[in-house]
Amino acid sequence: MNHYCYTWIEDWCQENGWTDLFVRERKEYWAFPPNAVMPLPIPNQALRLIKAKQGLSPDERKWCVTAIGISVMSALFTYLLQSPMPLVSAFAICAMIVAQLEVED
Repeated sequence: MNHYCYTWIEDWCQENGWTDLFVRERKEYWAFPPNAVMPLPIPNQALRLIKAKQGLSPDERKWCVTAIGISVMSALFTYLLQSPMPLVSAFAICAMIVAQLEVED
């Protein structure tokens, strides 16, 4: 799951003088700091500030809407089938989605 939108980080780089933004494996964002000849990863503090300012990324919003849809559908199927299994399945799926929403440093 992508926790950051590329344009958010690109805007931050332009504001702070970083150039040539690129993404390495595991969604690591790297760029050249001002007056530097070697790229460095975007600082975690900056990424946290960007995340706090912007909120959920489009990818995270999609997964949240999916989790809500699964929950509503499972509640409906639980009522129609008179069985708790759809709710148990929805709980497991939503727990995995929520765990993926956690931002890793």
